[in-house]
Amino acid sequence: MTTGNAGHSSELPRPLDGPALAEELARQKDVQPIHSIDDLACDGIFDTDEELDEFLEFTYAARRTDLA
Repeated sequence: MTTGNAGHSSELPRPLDGPALAEELARQKDVQPIHSIDDLACDGIFDTDEELDEFLEFTYAARRTDLA
C-alpha cells in the first residue's frame, strides 16, 4: 500500500519573478504605455517650492557623486 498522492501535485505554483512579475502586475493594474511627456505631467507633486528645491538639490548631488 502506498501513501503517495499519485496524480495529485502537492507543489504550489511557482511565484512570479523578474519580467513575468512585472508583466502580471501591469496587466492587473491595466497599465498603459506612456505616449508623450505630457502623460507624466501633473500638478501637486510638491506641496511647496521648498520641497521642489530639496528634491532638485538631492537629485543634482546624487548625479555628481558618480562623477569622481
